[in-house]
Amino acid sequence: MIRLLAIIAIVVAVTFFAVRVKRATAKDVVKEPSAAASATQPAGPLSFVMKDINGNDLDLATLKGQPVLIVNVASKCGLTKQYKGLEELYRKYKDQGFVIVGAPANNFGGQEPGSDEEIKTFCSTKYDVTFPMLSKISVKGDDKHPLYQFLTEQATAGEFAGEIGWNFTKFLVDRNGQIMARFDSKTSPDDEKLVAAVETAVAAK
Repeated sequence: MIRLLAIIAIVVAVTFFAVRVKRATAKDVVKEPSAAASATQPAGPLSFVMKDINGNDLDLATLKGQPVLIVNVASKCGLTKQYKGLEELYRKYKDQGFVIVGAPANNFGGQEPGSDEEIKTFCSTKYDVTFPMLSKISVKGDDKHPLYQFLTEQATAGEFAGEIGWNFTKFLVDRNGQIMARFDSKTSPDDEKLVAAVETAVAAK
């Protein structure tokens, strides 16, 4: 019996380690911005009307024509400090049309348990966040929001598809409303590859 329990413990430990390694070594995917929008171009992830953190409707279609970085965020995560880098990135490029949309989600370790008002207060007081924030949604599981269904499922996301593995996964949408990059949670906002992709998206017309 003791031996069996030891074997089970080893299997659990190995599985946990494998999941952590997979998440830590997930590859970023970046491609060039899409060609100019046309009547035949498929709808992109900016086709949804969301609730923002103030409870107002936010039609993401109004952001088309701007490069948009969509990030699932959390207030009690080891990566929460990325808020600082995201805000710095936003302020650096916002005058060139760049925008970040934060999507609070409580899917991972219960790390976003607060209400929209609590999340808003935390972000503004702790990190002086000024980029748009959505009302809390689910980014994984049976109640996954349609926006994240689009961003993660093969039929719509193609090479960028795959379940969200953790908080602070980042999707870059080009000016034509098409996904052009996906970055892993551990890819920081000041990572050279991410910044280069943002600059490419900003420069594209």
